[in-house]
Amino acid sequence: MYIIGAGPAGLAAAHALRSRGLRAVVLERADRVGASWRGHYERLHLHTTRRLSALPDLPMPRRFGRWVSRDNVVRYLEKYAEHHELEIVTGVEVSRVEPAPDGTGWLLRATGGRELTGAAVVVATGLNHTPRLPDWPGRDSFTGDLLHAAAYRAPAPYAGHDVLVVGVGNTGAEIAVDLVEGGAARVRLSVRTAPHIVRRSTAGWAAQYTGLWVRRLPVGLVDRLARVLARVSVPDLAARGLPRPDTGLYSRVREGAIPVQDVGIIDAVRTGRVEVVAAVTEFDGADVLLADGSRITPDTVVAATGYTGALERLVGHLDVLDDRGGPVTHGPRTPANAPGLYFTGFSLPLSGTIREVGLDAQKIARSIAGQKGLRVSRVVG
Repeated sequence: MYIIGAGPAGLAAAHALRSRGLRAVVLERADRVGASWRGHYERLHLHTTRRLSALPDLPMPRRFGRWVSRDNVVRYLEKYAEHHELEIVTGVEVSRVEPAPDGTGWLLRATGGRELTGAAVVVATGLNHTPRLPDWPGRDSFTGDLLHAAAYRAPAPYAGHDVLVVGVGNTGAEIAVDLVEGGAARVRLSVRTAPHIVRRSTAGWAAQYTGLWVRRLPVGLVDRLARVLARVSVPDLAARGLPRPDTGLYSRVREGAIPVQDVGIIDAVRTGRVEVVAAVTEFDGADVLLADGSRITPDTVVAATGYTGALERLVGHLDVLDDRGGPVTHGPRTPANAPGLYFTGFSLPLSGTIREVGLDAQKIARSIAGQKGLRVSRVVG
């Protein structure tokens, strides 16, 4: 069987299957494992604790610290693949998954004209597959520098610059702080919808612990608890352009919007080092027009506008995606019309993505191993 994607979800699934004696080949379009992590900005650290971010059967080293850095996540993924002797083929991009001609299993069309068949397929390409850059009117005529956050690495090139960061998710908020601390002359943060902001840790209690505790509670109850906690732990930033959201925190999570974890953005906004401005509506030469009618002239615009899973090309023809382009099933369940087709790593749980993909991997492996009549190769030796 095949696993598409050699990030945390794909590697965890490969190990879980191998542990059950099943052969699984991981296909990765990049030349190394953990490609998405390698491409993130340099200051990035996990927002989940080291202890609760390890994949099954290999703890993260204590020397990585509580909040593991981007580079150490990459090191860990490399070690994970080596330690568990996973079968990974790099430089192969799967472009389309189709039912096998004989009606059993799946046919994968990949680079170089490859046609691969497997009894089951696990799609683990993740949410950060393809950068999403809005088609703002006048975008192509902008005379300043415009880049997606995927291309941002460090603040040094923008020292002394006037920079506009568009988007106040975790990426946008952290890049804005990075730019301020790295010497940008002015940093503005364009916000369309005010986010929920939570402290990454309070008196040693990680936000992830709270996420684990509340994940099975009713949405309305969690929304109310989060509202009380926010008023106690997060200052009112309405005067600085970030009012408290009207909708509940967990309600937002269920819609795919996770809260922003504070790694400096609260203080940066409160002190005015990061200026909050309205949403971008269009570009006009050197100017950027905002929803409140104002016009600004930044040297650089960093679009922290998210990614797409880009699943439409891969499996869109199989009627297995919802109206937002995500898979209709996740983890050990497969679509009714596509048995043997699994998806993992396409959710953003409060309890931590890496932790959850590790749990999903074991459930997927158990599901595949338990399917009667499924023709799978077994590991020898």
